[in-house]
Amino acid sequence: MKRLLILVAGLLLATACTDPKQEFFPAKHAKGVNPDTRLAINFRSEPTIGTSGKIRVWDAATNTVIDSLDISIPAGPTTPRKLPKAPYSWEPYNYDQPRRTNADTKPGTPSGVASPTSDAYQLTIIGGFTDGFHFHPIIVSGTKAEIYLHHNLLEYNKRYYITIDDGVLTTVDDDFHGITKGDGWYFTTKESGPAPDRRYLTVNADGSGDFNTVQGAMDWIPDHNKHPYTVYIHNGNYEELVYFRNKRHVTIEGESREGVYIHYPNNEIFNPHPDNVATNEQPGTFPSRRAAFMADNCSNLTMRNLTIATTLRGQAEGLLLMGERIFLENVWVNGSGDALQANGSVYLLRCRIKGDGDTILGRGPCFFEHCKLISRGPFMWIRNNSEISRGNIFYRCRFKGVGRHAVLARTSERYPACEAVLIDCQLENIDPVGWGRMPEDTSKIRYWEYDSTDTDDRPLDMSQRAAGSRRLDGEADSLLIAAYSNPTWVLGWNPHTGR
Repeated sequence: MKRLLILVAGLLLATACTDPKQEFFPAKHAKGVNPDTRLAINFRSEPTIGTSGKIRVWDAATNTVIDSLDISIPAGPTTPRKLPKAPYSWEPYNYDQPRRTNADTKPGTPSGVASPTSDAYQLTIIGGFTDGFHFHPIIVSGTKAEIYLHHNLLEYNKRYYITIDDGVLTTVDDDFHGITKGDGWYFTTKESGPAPDRRYLTVNADGSGDFNTVQGAMDWIPDHNKHPYTVYIHNGNYEELVYFRNKRHVTIEGESREGVYIHYPNNEIFNPHPDNVATNEQPGTFPSRRAAFMADNCSNLTMRNLTIATTLRGQAEGLLLMGERIFLENVWVNGSGDALQANGSVYLLRCRIKGDGDTILGRGPCFFEHCKLISRGPFMWIRNNSEISRGNIFYRCRFKGVGRHAVLARTSERYPACEAVLIDCQLENIDPVGWGRMPEDTSKIRYWEYDSTDTDDRPLDMSQRAAGSRRLDGEADSLLIAAYSNPTWVLGWNPHTGR
């Protein structure tokens, strides 16, 4: 009996040692960790985020705090502000500033004409945008709590340890009371980053790539880079707020469209425009911060085989593009209002854009080929003008309305020359009027269609189309139809050669 009790006790002890109450990422005493890593704790049951306490990262060599997250500070606003409409920038936004980080600049420091961003909420600098972004210091998904440090504070060839105050995270089992230095959550970062002449960078959320995050890879690429780069993203769930600027000749390619999911809960309420200045609608104005994925002031950028989404409703783009000669292939974008905002020349091939209304926003020109558009309200609000002559052109695309209010486009008196042209497109559940709000004077509006059909390729009844729109004629308008079917003519560059 005594031997049996000893055996049972030994088995219980072994089970306890091999079945810890929490699993840590990076693992305790891990080596070769990427400095852009997130921290994660996997519990036996779903944890709850507390309302006070701090998470700290310490330099193990000096016992100094490298980063600190105060959980008592709210992540970001949750209700809309009631402010007068802000004007646009009175001077062009300057993209030629040195790239700053949380290591050398206080988040919220103005980078242009905007007022300083309040520190009443969590704030971090991403991609050199010193005005800062609100962010969630902890995101819980199931039994896993992921901890988001301030960007760019960890360094290569360093040893760190983590402490977490009691009450920052709790569980129903009451089996977690924080982390102390003695608990031994240490890890060591890689000795160095990719070689300076490396142009092919890999991202893998499990830490096996050059970077754990998309943001980490984009931060590694120099601003106004003179050499082309490829960022290859392995399949994985990348819950991160992505913002980068001033990149040239970069290809961002996912392992598969279904397998690479880049997303974040962001919108205009959580990361609003500054109180004193509006964003994006006009060239040179202050950058927006409300999308999940933002490529700002970039050129010759290619993105393929990805899914990008914001997981908040409201004015909430999944993807925001500012730049020229941007090529999207097999990219799915999910948003709410304004799911895709494109300000600059963009070519989209076999993409899917899904939103709740004003699903495509921006100035253009944009050429959509073999794309699928899904919207509850207007599919687009085009803001091109006489200086930006081309707007949104759709060639052999499919429009699917969801609900009762789906029209192809709308505009206002501010954009009397906006353009949306459909060539050989399929339309499903679109209001028979076809087009939404227009200016009183429609003489410069180009709301045009050629050969619109239903999903069985049967010609649509166009008899109820809105006054001011136009149905192109295959013979009389043959040259016009041929021009609008040519992305090079629309965009002013060949998307297949990049020139």
